[in-house]
Amino acid sequence: MQHNQLSDTICAIATPPGIGAIAVIRLSGKDAITIANKIFYGTDLLQQPSHTIHFGTIRNNNKIIDEVLVSIFKDKKSYTGENTVEISTHGSPYIQQQVLQLVLKNGAKQAGPGEFTFRAFMNGKMDLSQAEAVADVIASTSEAAHQLAIHQMRGGFSIEISKLREELIHFASLIELELDFSEEDVEFANRNDLKALVMNLQNKIHRLIASFNYGNVIKTGVPVAIIGEPNVGKSTLLNALLNEERAIVSAIAGTTRDTIEDEISIKGINFRFVDTAGIRETKDEIESIGIKKSYEKIDQASVVLLLVDASTISQNQLQLQLTTIENRIQDKNKLVLIIANKVDIGNEQEIKQKFKSFNNIVFISAKENKNMEEITEKLFDYVNSGLIKANDAVVTNARHFESLTQANAALINVLEGLDNNVTGDFLAMDIRQALYHLGLISGIISNEDLLDTIFSKFCIGK
Repeated sequence: MQHNQLSDTICAIATPPGIGAIAVIRLSGKDAITIANKIFYGTDLLQQPSHTIHFGTIRNNNKIIDEVLVSIFKDKKSYTGENTVEISTHGSPYIQQQVLQLVLKNGAKQAGPGEFTFRAFMNGKMDLSQAEAVADVIASTSEAAHQLAIHQMRGGFSIEISKLREELIHFASLIELELDFSEEDVEFANRNDLKALVMNLQNKIHRLIASFNYGNVIKTGVPVAIIGEPNVGKSTLLNALLNEERAIVSAIAGTTRDTIEDEISIKGINFRFVDTAGIRETKDEIESIGIKKSYEKIDQASVVLLLVDASTISQNQLQLQLTTIENRIQDKNKLVLIIANKVDIGNEQEIKQKFKSFNNIVFISAKENKNMEEITEKLFDYVNSGLIKANDAVVTNARHFESLTQANAALINVLEGLDNNVTGDFLAMDIRQALYHLGLISGIISNEDLLDTIFSKFCIGK
């Protein structure tokens, strides 16, 4: 993706395509106010202070296009760090295009995807991780994802990375100074202090790396696989959780041949439920494909709901199913929650007594919508277990995760070098590598390909 020159004034429609009550055409650049003033009739925009709104009309020569509100933001006081104008028109697609064409005709250039936020980054209004968080704010679909994105956009994660770099830069400078005086065999950087620093940095980086799994599921939704034998009520459970008839319910075993997915929000956190094909031995080729997909969903899920027919299954049969599932799971932190369904058939107290030795078990009737809130409470408690505190920096971006992993690898090399008494020039190389990878996160170190990849994912107008 090619960006316009920073000296150009760019423009774009900042609101989604289609008809709405209002639309916003955004301009940014040194000539933004001058260009808007050429087509705006109401007051002289060039004489107005920053952060003011003005009512008037947009005209093409003497032809009125629309009555509008024009907002002015000057220089460093704007989102982009340069003169910015936002023209609020009525939402007619015809009006939007007429105003945009007038702006282009008078000297502006069409903005590319993310180019306004790119300007904000280039003008020092935000670092790269904050710029990426802007896209996350726009894409957030739950309260938890929104809160994480807002925290990062306001610099919560950036501050953490900045602190890590500053601590390491001090020792890097001392090591570099030693190299300047290598012939005199002097030591400016105390090796024990450096080792203590690197170990402290590793602890912080490990915490950030560990937060990625949490941050990623909050951002994208927590995948939950509903599994079990045929006809135990998986589709009924999905319908009850979603409060709608999403899956076909039938007394015929093996009705679900493919996975069915849908999403709900529980206390601000999105959960993506997957109703899988019943797991059993079968010679039906199509059903076998569905069962294979069921096992794949177990591997991909953060939570597995093992659904059983509590009215017919024995303790030994349940233990066998549970052991089979747990043996497949590599991540031992993954929650396997037993859902004992159909307690409405038979004596509920006797059923609970029969399975009292099992942990993480919930007794429900999906058909009668009984005890469903206990499932949602356990799901929420699992995600919001207190391992991540509200004010902690959380990694939600795969690029950041990779950079932290690479920085940690470089710090491991520093520790190995210290243990083996390597010379300062080798230590300096590994420290530079750690600083490089930390710098990639915030954009202190960047390249054109990286920036193009990041900002090309933004919508035009942002």
